[in-house]
Amino acid sequence: MDKRTRALFSSQIYQEALVRFGITPHSVHELGGFESFLYEYQQDGTNNILRISHSLHHPPNRTRGEMDFLNYLSQNGLAVPRPILSLAGNLVEVIEAPSPDLPEGSFFSVVSFDKAPGGPPRKEDWNPVLFNKMGRFMGRLHSLSKNYQPGRPEYRRHAWYEDEEDYAVRYLPSSETRITEKFAQLVAYLKAFPRDPQGYGLNHVDFHGGNFFVHHEGDELQITLFDFDDCAYAPFVYDIAMALFYAVPHHCDTPADLQIARTFYHAFMEGYRLENQLDPAWLKEIPYFLKLREMDLYIIIHRSFDISNLGPWEASFMDGRKERLENDIPYIAIDFD
Repeated sequence: MDKRTRALFSSQIYQEALVRFGITPHSVHELGGFESFLYEYQQDGTNNILRISHSLHHPPNRTRGEMDFLNYLSQNGLAVPRPILSLAGNLVEVIEAPSPDLPEGSFFSVVSFDKAPGGPPRKEDWNPVLFNKMGRFMGRLHSLSKNYQPGRPEYRRHAWYEDEEDYAVRYLPSSETRITEKFAQLVAYLKAFPRDPQGYGLNHVDFHGGNFFVHHEGDELQITLFDFDDCAYAPFVYDIAMALFYAVPHHCDTPADLQIARTFYHAFMEGYRLENQLDPAWLKEIPYFLKLREMDLYIIIHRSFDISNLGPWEASFMDGRKERLENDIPYIAIDFD
């Protein structure tokens, strides 16, 4: 989260958000959140989610676009959270938070949706059956995405590269010139891909086990995907690469780790192809989208954390990462077909 967002957030913003959605304060508990402030609350016997995000992360119309896409997916039978209207009947409530450092405007966007059923996938759930379900879910999402049109033109979500092009320049120190240059080259390469409607559309962009819950309906395992906060227009293969990225160890080098990657990928794609078809040429680009995410995380950690005092997860990821990026070591060295 941008440090300016934390500085601008206040109890007044929080209380106003509750008022606009008619939420009783004693029913709320904080969930945390990486880019937003997340809360769970009870209302009319159901558990719901409240999210408060600053315009530094996404301007209000982008958030309206996210809610519009969620409505579309839900109405077409995909298991995603259903947006909840505010007392004024709005999908998104906007609260002004003036700042002299942000003359173009400073706002918090507040949204609410129902809580996904079930819970995070357990260790025993993490097997080819789930991987296949994940792939089938993503294939259905992409199939629906091909026909999606925003409810209003101004609600159209951004293309993936719009927030990426100067990312490294903004957040990496001058000692990281080599990685900054490589990042710019990679973005330019990926940005040049054709926008074929059969292979390009609105992606989730953050599909991993922390962003979906699972539950059983009879003997069937079901997935409910949430956190569409970063959804963006991109080649569909970007979403596939993202799912694979988070399914393997940070340093996927040993034969055992590479086999984990192959097992996940093949089960995932078997499910994906049941719902959506991609030109096989797209799959050859997966290594480049894996590298994009690897670089993104490297930059995000520089932006959001004290590099000299990282937590266990961040420290594990950053161990040897600079050398891997500078020397173009593949994130996962397997065949993609």
